[in-house]
Amino acid sequence: MSESNRKITFFIVVPLIITAVYWSELYVDPYAPFGLLGVLGAIFANATGAGGGVVFIPAFQQLGISESQAIATSFGIQCFGMTTGAIMWRRYAAKSRLQEVDWQLLYPLVKFAVIPSVLGVWTIYGLGINSPASLSLLFAVFSILLGVALLLVACRKKAPSELVTLSKTLPSLDITFLMLIGYLGGVITAWLSVGVGEFIAFYLIFRGYRVRLAIAVAVIISAITVWIGIGHHLMADAINWQILMFAGPGAIVGAVIARYLAVWLPAIKLKVFFASWILLAGSIELITV
Repeated sequence: MSESNRKITFFIVVPLIITAVYWSELYVDPYAPFGLLGVLGAIFANATGAGGGVVFIPAFQQLGISESQAIATSFGIQCFGMTTGAIMWRRYAAKSRLQEVDWQLLYPLVKFAVIPSVLGVWTIYGLGINSPASLSLLFAVFSILLGVALLLVACRKKAPSELVTLSKTLPSLDITFLMLIGYLGGVITAWLSVGVGEFIAFYLIFRGYRVRLAIAVAVIISAITVWIGIGHHLMADAINWQILMFAGPGAIVGAVIARYLAVWLPAIKLKVFFASWILLAGSIELITV
């Protein structure tokens, strides 16, 4: 079987198997469908760099789950999905580094953004700073603004600094902005369970870095950030464990599918896919606020 046929078979057979398994489990446990939510959230998260919260938060809001439980449970699910995605992207980077010079920038990009992101999360949780608005409104505004910005970037024919990908060292400008964006993203992530991955992916794509490299960096940073924040939610005992029991394993499956999907899609389509989903999620949330 050729490579293209294997990919087509993978994307057809695997979703059918997953659907069949969870539909059968629905008769055993009413929370089983959350496994499909975990798969879907992880696919979008790890194929675009956006945190899985862009799927989980709107779904939890529609189900009437409290804001604290929604954020905590989203963090918990992402500990499964984003960690799996980070491992998958790291393996892909190890193979690509031999052919594509810019993949050597993966760890420097992560390093300069993830430490400020961790500090951002600790600032919010450590000082007990509340969100400036309700979860629904803040999520909607964040998603719409970011989605529009990403669509504008995706529609440009040429990135402003695409030569940056030919270098083995990071420009000082990028180091400065990665640290600032990482901290702001950590703050937003503490409130929404998403933020840092979207901000980092957007900035790197805007600057002309390879789209898949930008997604890999965003996924790894998001994975580390949610693990840093999950302790706060464990101590608050705010996680819905029944949902996590099914959605967590589902997120692992979705993360594996996502990496292949991201590599399979052309770069421009991946940009539009990323932007359109975030914009759609924000628009729906704003309508229902």
